[in-house]
Amino acid sequence: MQRVTAYVDGFNLYFGLKDSSFKRYYWLDVSALAQSLLKPGQQLLATHYFTARIRANGRNSADQKRQNDYLEALALRGVRCQFGHYLQKTRQCRQCGSSWPDYEEKMTDVNIAIQLLGDAFDNAFDTALVISGDSDLTTPIRRVRERFAQKRIVVAFPPSRYSNELKRCANGYLTIGEDKLRASQLPEQLVKPDGYVLARPATWR
Repeated sequence: MQRVTAYVDGFNLYFGLKDSSFKRYYWLDVSALAQSLLKPGQQLLATHYFTARIRANGRNSADQKRQNDYLEALALRGVRCQFGHYLQKTRQCRQCGSSWPDYEEKMTDVNIAIQLLGDAFDNAFDTALVISGDSDLTTPIRRVRERFAQKRIVVAFPPSRYSNELKRCANGYLTIGEDKLRASQLPEQLVKPDGYVLARPATWR
């Protein structure tokens, strides 16, 4: 049985769904999605999900709750979540000169690279399934293939996401179709051990 570990770029996946107007699929069971992409003779050992928690700005408490509920739901399904952070940056309008604070997500691609390389050295997979269209992952994928020629890396592009660089450096690639997203939704409600109910947000329908 060929061992598979999945590495999910949460931001790339989220914005791919958003750009495709697939809000109804935000309540996505990424482990089930990875399982649906396996071939006969493969076994999914672990699913890693990489993102950053939304920073409070006084106006986004509802967004924070939706994200927290989703991350807790993934954890209940056995997904291993790893977090980067947001870095505040100042944006400026080129026309009027007005400026405002904005936030840029950091560390996701670095965290994916470290986990992927570490797992390769630990012999934790035979095939790595990388769900992302971020070309920044080209170098770590290439390094794993150079160092571990017997291991395979397959890239699964989220909707509205694609990278020729990733396509060229991986052993294989595919595009995630709507049918896979539809079939890989979390249950409408999940109950935590303490009895708290996690439910699909009303706006994610």
